[in-house]
Amino acid sequence: MATLDWIIMIGFFLCLIGIVLWVVKHKKDDTSDYFLSGRSETWLVVGAAIFAANIGSEHLVGLSGTGAESGMAMAHWEMQGWMILVLGWVFVPFYAHSKVFTMPEFLSRRYNSNTSSTLSIITLVNYILTKVSVTAFTGGIFLHSVIGINFWYGAIGLVLLTGIFTVLSGMKGVMTISLIQTPILILGAFTILILGLLKVGGGGLLDGWHEVVKFAGSNGSTNMHLYHPKGDVWYDKFPGVSVIFGAAIIGFWYWCTDQHIVQRALAAKDLKNARKGTILAGFLKILPVFIFLIPGMIASALRGKGILLFTDNNEAYGSLVRTLLPIGVKGIVVVGFIAALMTSLAAHFNSSATLFTMDFYKIKRPDASEHQLVLFGRIATISVVLLGLVWIPIMKSLGSVLYEYLQNVQSLIAPGIAAVFLLGVFNRKITPKAGEWGLLIGALIGLFRLCLMVFDPGTSFDAAQRMVTNPALRSGIFTILNINWIHFMIFIFIFTMALMVVISMFTPRAGEQQLQGITYFSQSPEQVLETRNSWSAIDVITSLIVVAVCVVFYIYFW
Repeated sequence: MATLDWIIMIGFFLCLIGIVLWVVKHKKDDTSDYFLSGRSETWLVVGAAIFAANIGSEHLVGLSGTGAESGMAMAHWEMQGWMILVLGWVFVPFYAHSKVFTMPEFLSRRYNSNTSSTLSIITLVNYILTKVSVTAFTGGIFLHSVIGINFWYGAIGLVLLTGIFTVLSGMKGVMTISLIQTPILILGAFTILILGLLKVGGGGLLDGWHEVVKFAGSNGSTNMHLYHPKGDVWYDKFPGVSVIFGAAIIGFWYWCTDQHIVQRALAAKDLKNARKGTILAGFLKILPVFIFLIPGMIASALRGKGILLFTDNNEAYGSLVRTLLPIGVKGIVVVGFIAALMTSLAAHFNSSATLFTMDFYKIKRPDASEHQLVLFGRIATISVVLLGLVWIPIMKSLGSVLYEYLQNVQSLIAPGIAAVFLLGVFNRKITPKAGEWGLLIGALIGLFRLCLMVFDPGTSFDAAQRMVTNPALRSGIFTILNINWIHFMIFIFIFTMALMVVISMFTPRAGEQQLQGITYFSQSPEQVLETRNSWSAIDVITSLIVVAVCVVFYIYFW
């Protein structure tokens, strides 16, 4: 980092202060403004915010690291632009018509209050286990590999800076910085991709790609492991077509039901802007494979040639930034990446505060003023910051590649939630008790395996003997841990849906008034007309282009 790069970074922090001051000057002390930006955002801001909320340090560090580790194997979880279209075309109308702030609030209307509370708790635990802690941890790695700052100073400083920004500026500040950082991030990442290919190819882009393919053949692969026979180490971990279904389950949960993504769509001023925003986000979501995962593969090839020196794959992207970028450009790119880390982290802080405030505090204190609700939301943000920092050492002890760790934990949280939303919206016969017990039992099954992962009795037979003396129980633990994580996720998803169908046979259904406008087949004529008037032929054509690009990608890397 040269003097010019540091000057650019100082300018960025001054810009953050300016955003906070602007928001504080124009803010309204009410929940709609603090949590949903006043439901006033255009499609451009919504699309950028959805993309920015998704792109965090798990991509800059984790996705690039898994590219260096296993090639294209994890691309399934990134080629999800088509799933964002499902949010905009199918689910946003239900959420918008119900005027909800949170996804648990939506489930409370479809099922009951117990279902809402369960989802709130699961979501908050997920944010702490996978989002806040992963972003802080990988942010520390990235800042250390690029700037040389101490890991813990970088991780804690990033979290505290973002926490202060979120507390003061709320959703409006998060949406504003998303619009600023998205183009910087994309341009900077493409610069690294092009420079990396030129470097590894000796001056030619195609030559560079051929070199990447050659090196990936001995360390991972440039295909997506859909047809390899048993015995391929990556096929055994990402087993064939099962990966497509597994990635779709996580994708549906994340893009269509997760609070921190849906909240950005709900901030749109109307259905038309919400849908167009998701279409834009669908296009943007095609990019991460090319701007993060493939650069990880490039870094691996450059390491094989002796040009880059790094031992931890999580340092792959930071090594590229440090080595390839010229003075000045490096400062701009690092600023874009720091903004990306902050935006992703701030999105989870704001969403966590929304859940705490609207699904717990407001229910307990229905007479609370708007000022009290916003104040409690700020206190909740600080609490999530502290809990995320506490989890970092535990997450580190699991020893997985970071992006793989993220998907592994989400694979235990996603299937139960996905099943409850999917059946709840498209099947009127599913009862409130079915939703309540399906969500709870699905979550408990996933939590049980997560606990086994944390205590990790399968790493050593001697360790298992010390921890579990009963042979049958020890054998059962080994069996659960040895089930492929993708197959285990698919099992939870199918089991939860089957359980909900069975419970619905013996419990009373929700009344017609409760279901009005909440399920696909209970919309009023006015709601159907509003939804129809919110899209045009351009929306259809652009959506089909997103789907076509995803299909072509799978055909090429099959």
